[in-house]
Amino acid sequence: MVLVRSLVFNLIFFAGTALASALVLPFALGSRPRVLAMMRAWGRCVLVLLRAICGIELRVLGRDHLPASGAALIAAKHQSAFDTIVWFTLLPAPAYVMKQELFRIPLYGWLARAAGHIGVDREAGARAMRGLLRAGQQAAAEGRQVVIFPEGTRTAPGERRAYQPGVAALAAAMKAPVIPVATDSGRFWGRRSFLKRPGVLTVSVLPPLPHGLGKDALLGAIEDAIEAEQARLGA
Repeated sequence: MVLVRSLVFNLIFFAGTALASALVLPFALGSRPRVLAMMRAWGRCVLVLLRAICGIELRVLGRDHLPASGAALIAAKHQSAFDTIVWFTLLPAPAYVMKQELFRIPLYGWLARAAGHIGVDREAGARAMRGLLRAGQQAAAEGRQVVIFPEGTRTAPGERRAYQPGVAALAAAMKAPVIPVATDSGRFWGRRSFLKRPGVLTVSVLPPLPHGLGKDALLGAIEDAIEAEQARLGA
């Protein structure tokens, strides 16, 4: 049954995403609010499909820690493609930090660029970092919430990678609240996994970290907060 449900979901998800992007693109380009509204609607549709077809329910803990408006840096654990979708439904004006090459994907990449997401060229070294900091400052000035995955890639449940210092540098540049987030999304929508397993998927939003921490202390605080909650979730 899991295999059949996963097949149905994946067919609808990929075909529906491509079709919706093609239909909406001509009307959305040139208007960032329209692009973000379209992505929010798409994200909500994905959540409905996951619940209706795959039996995956979303539980958000600590929702009151999320900003209703204004700049913030969301430092989130990344276990699944789900994590690249859910923030469209939880934040008023999200801007994801993502690999630069994703902008080259037809339709999706064009919309991601129009939405003001932040591309990072991993091969560009210091130049990439300077670009990230400038983009983060611009997003903060616009009152947007930047979503970054501090480990820089997806990790399987129970896996832990080094937290990258770029998240602390970005926080210093943005001068905005830093909100750590844990999740067990990889249990239900695994990394590079075709199967979508039923259950209650948790996104746990933790309290904003104290202001005034140095970069090293902030990086350690982000990692400690997220990994402690990951352990509590058993993920």
